[in-house]
Amino acid sequence: MNRIEAVVIGASAGAVEALSAILPKLPRGFPPVAIVVHMPPDRHSIIAELFQARCEVKVKEAEDKEPLSPSVVYFAPPDYHLLIESSHSLSLSADEHVHFSRPAIDVLFQSAADVFGANLVGIVLSGANSDGAAGLNAVCDSGGIGLVQSPETSFCATMPQAALVACPSARCLSASEIGEYLRSLAGGGGR
Repeated sequence: MNRIEAVVIGASAGAVEALSAILPKLPRGFPPVAIVVHMPPDRHSIIAELFQARCEVKVKEAEDKEPLSPSVVYFAPPDYHLLIESSHSLSLSADEHVHFSRPAIDVLFQSAADVFGANLVGIVLSGANSDGAAGLNAVCDSGGIGLVQSPETSFCATMPQAALVACPSARCLSASEIGEYLRSLAGGGGR
């Protein structure tokens, strides 16, 4: 059984609803969580503040070169890709859009898979495009755990369906079940 060192989550349309069933279940001491939610590039995001009031762990917007810490959830800021460096720190990038998105889920997942390999959990939630599918496949290919919000419980099923096609070995769960699964990992530390 591998010890989980980090969790990466991607979401788009329906993100707040899905994350509301997951993030408040994370206990203090949980491994770092990095999240990409597709958002308009020209608006200040209040998503971190929204969840901070409901969570035991700290929730914040990611900063460039910030080291990953347990008990912290990091949201990608609008209009920046979020990556994880080999030094276990965060990196923000203004590189080209991927799947018409910046931040893009695939960019985060692929960088995290390179760093954490089998000690990573990747989660694709509700959304309206295929971003996250290739990234989740990278997580699973590196030996990590892939979870997908069940399409029938998603506000928008397109992204979960694409992820399941790309990564058939991923476990398909409701957002609430994903939250319970993550909480169980905190207790046991393995799969």
